[in-house]
Amino acid sequence: MDNDVSAGSTSASASTLGHLALGLTLLAFGLGHTGVFDGITAASAATVAMFVGGITLFVAGLLEFRGGDSFNGTAFVGLGAFWFTWGAASGDTALSGDAAGLFLLLWALLALSLTLGAAGGGLLPQVMYGLLFVSLLLLGIAQFAELGTLAKVAGWVAALSGLLAWYGATAAWAKWPTALPGRAAGRGVTATG
Repeated sequence: MDNDVSAGSTSASASTLGHLALGLTLLAFGLGHTGVFDGITAASAATVAMFVGGITLFVAGLLEFRGGDSFNGTAFVGLGAFWFTWGAASGDTALSGDAAGLFLLLWALLALSLTLGAAGGGLLPQVMYGLLFVSLLLLGIAQFAELGTLAKVAGWVAALSGLLAWYGATAAWAKWPTALPGRAAGRGVTATG
């Protein structure tokens, strides 16, 4: 291994790894809640959540902290803790719906903080974390109220957030755009021929 790797390139790699892990975990978690695939439930995503979402995100977060990126470090370590805990608890049949709802609502607060903190990083991460917040909020409410339909909607929102995370990581490698095109310089500006 090259000891001359700069902190910046380590952080860029860790960021890509973190967003890929988050994207894959959110896709598995979200699609599991939608019921779109026969025999696949949210509990089916527990292993992915523990190892890809939990451990991989946690390690990527530590690498982000090492590289000097406190926002992605906090996001990945925090979400890694969430996914590992959710994956470990999803097999616990003694967990009540109210306890699961409270767990999801508390972690929705982290997602809300990440949404607000991503404001300076562009629209893609802000929308991605915003969708994660909405999905956790809806899932928490669905657990409290025992609303399977709301849980399915939340699953689609989580899957969409996962697609955005995956796109952001893939775009970094492929040099695809991650920002929406800007509008003209100001009010009243017209194109002339």
